[in-house]
This record gives sequence, C-alpha cells and structure tokens, in this order.
Amino acid sequence: MNNVRFGKPSIAGPVATSYSDCAQAKRAGWQAVPQISVILPTYNRLRTLPAAISSVLTQSVKNLELIVVDDASSEDIEGLIASIGDPRVTYIRRPSNGGAGAARNTGLSLAKGQYIAFQDSDDLWLPGKLEFQLAVFADLPREFGAITGPKILHGRDGSGRFGPDLVYVTPSAVGRLPCDVDQVDWLLRDNRLSVQCAMFRSDCMPTRSWFDPVASANEDYEFAVRLAQVVRILEYATPLVLGSVSVDSISRSRRRQTLGEIRIMKNNRKLLQRYATRRAMLMRNLAGFLVNDSKPRLAAKFLLASVALDPPSVLAVAGIVLRKFLKSARQSSLPKQRSLT
Repeated sequence: MNNVRFGKPSIAGPVATSYSDCAQAKRAGWQAVPQISVILPTYNRLRTLPAAISSVLTQSVKNLELIVVDDASSEDIEGLIASIGDPRVTYIRRPSNGGAGAARNTGLSLAKGQYIAFQDSDDLWLPGKLEFQLAVFADLPREFGAITGPKILHGRDGSGRFGPDLVYVTPSAVGRLPCDVDQVDWLLRDNRLSVQCAMFRSDCMPTRSWFDPVASANEDYEFAVRLAQVVRILEYATPLVLGSVSVDSISRSRRRQTLGEIRIMKNNRKLLQRYATRRAMLMRNLAGFLVNDSKPRLAAKFLLASVALDPPSVLAVAGIVLRKFLKSARQSSLPKQRSLT
C-alpha cells in the first residue's frame, strides 16, 4: 500500500501549555489518559473560536482532551484559552503559519487518546456527537479505523451557490460510502470524509503525520484516499456538526481546491496507476481550472492525457470545451461600454 510520510512537525518553544488543576480535573471527569483527543486548529478566528470550543467541552462524553493548535495567529488565542480554565484544554502555538494540515499534525503529535476527533474553529458540534460516535465504534470490528457522517452547512447550497440564507446537508445521502466496495476507488470519485465530522481510532494510520502540510485545501480528501488503503471507513447518516462557509473559507477558493487535487495525484502516483479512470477525472478537473485561468494550452495537455488514460471520458472533455466556448460567446455578445474620455 502506498503511504506517504510527511515527517514530524517542528514546534519551537515550550511543547504545550495545559491549564490544569487536579481538583477541578476530578470534578470534570477528566483522566490522565483521555478516551478521546480532540484537535482544533485555529488561525485568527477569535470571534468564532469560543463557541467551537464550548461545543466540544459541553459534550456528554467528559473524558477527553482538547488540543487547541494556534497556527501563528496575530490574535490573542492563548489569552482566550487561559480564561476558559478547563483542565482538559491544552494550548500549543506553532512558530509559523502552516495551514490546517500542518496544524492538525502538530496536534496529533501530542494526542494521547484512544480515539481522535477534529473540530474546526468556526464550526459547532451538536450535543451527543461523541457519545453517538463511540456507540457506533463499539459495534464495529477492528478493521474499521474511521467513521464519518454528514454536516448541516450554512452559507452554501447543493448547487455550489454561496449566500447567508442558504443551507444544506453535505455530503448528500445519495452516494453514501458502502462498506463492501473498493473504498479507495469510491473516495477518489467522491470524497465522503470531512474530518470535523469524523472520529478515528488513534492507530488507524502508521504514523502521526496524517495530513499533507503542503496541501492548502482538500487535505482531508488527500488524507481520505490514503486512509482507505489501510483501514475501512463507515459512513453513517446522522448529521452531528453545524458548519458554516465564511468569506475567507478555503472551500470558496477554486485555486486552493485544485492545488489540493494536484497533491492527491503527486502523493498517490503508484496508486493511481491502478485507477486510471479516477486519475483521468482528476486531470479533467485540473484542466477545467486551467481553462478558467486562461491557460488553454496547458489545459489541452491535461485533457488529452485524460482521454489517453480513459477513452470514454472524451464526452466529459467535450463538455468542458463546450462550456468554455459558450462562456466566451456570452462574453463577446455583451455590449461594450463606451469610454467617457
């Protein structure tokens, strides 16, 4: 199996700051070895961070640790954590901004729990999330290293439009990941794993550097493809997370999303030799971005390569070319504004 090692994260200064008090810890039900390690990376999200943290600490499962990884924010994240005063919370500041993947790896290097969960600094967990997920794991054989489900997303709809009044459940129940299929092939076609909705056995991967720190987006997609090569994944139907799409959300950046897909191709070259159809799909996605980025020659190169890998995809290629032609035709038909000078 093709597994990429990204190396141990480098942390300057003290390893971590834990705001703990023995008596308070006992009252909270906290133990020296937590059942669940929750990792929360954040970068200048002081406005939404308190609610995200509260949705973790108020879970019905109390035996957890929350590792807040400050990805070199300019805001006073440490002051906020100190004010919370919960012994289960550990604060760690990275010396430089590395992105969500690198920050999660930093948190993983400190995690002590039997299970791993991830929270985002602008999302909320619904009450009972961890209790529900532990119950699911209790009925699964050891070959299942991860479970995941959908979330309720505010700020976007199912067709990709953005707006403050839009909401939908993602991923759709249609296409839910079966347990008895080639899950690598399924996830290459449709990533069903969003890490803040998931829970993992802490030993589900051979190292604690789970995420590609170079991928500025789609790092969960890239991780899911490698994860499915070593364990099985269960997808349940109950949404347990409230997510939001803000103005600065990475999911709104097509460029970053495309760079993440490039990392999937680079990190899984040997794997993708066995999945020619999926490799062709990724190439078409890249070509579509390049067309919109006014790089037609480079786009044509990837389109032709995708057809060579997967001849039936010529229809998908024709669709990309047709959409580009229609877009150019509409733009050329618009009346040109006259100069006032």
